[in-house]
Amino acid sequence: MGLSKKISLYDGNKGDFIRINHLGIVGVMRRRLLDLGFVPGAVVEVLRKSPLGDPIAFRVSQTCIALRKEESQKIEGELVQYE
Repeated sequence: MGLSKKISLYDGNKGDFIRINHLGIVGVMRRRLLDLGFVPGAVVEVLRKSPLGDPIAFRVSQTCIALRKEESQKIEGELVQYE
């Protein structure tokens, strides 16, 4: 049985897949992210980081979405392996 590595979306590297466990965002932004597919259990792929690390592009539910550092640091999950 492998150990899961808990990280925020911001800490993921290009090509990583992260299964969301927790959204630490409240209010309108939380509702928007939930509507876009950032729900617990969803798998997010880190697509691209800008040179300065902000924003970062993610793929979730067949959609490419860029998030700022403030939001991506508050979404936590575990690193998963996909082939």
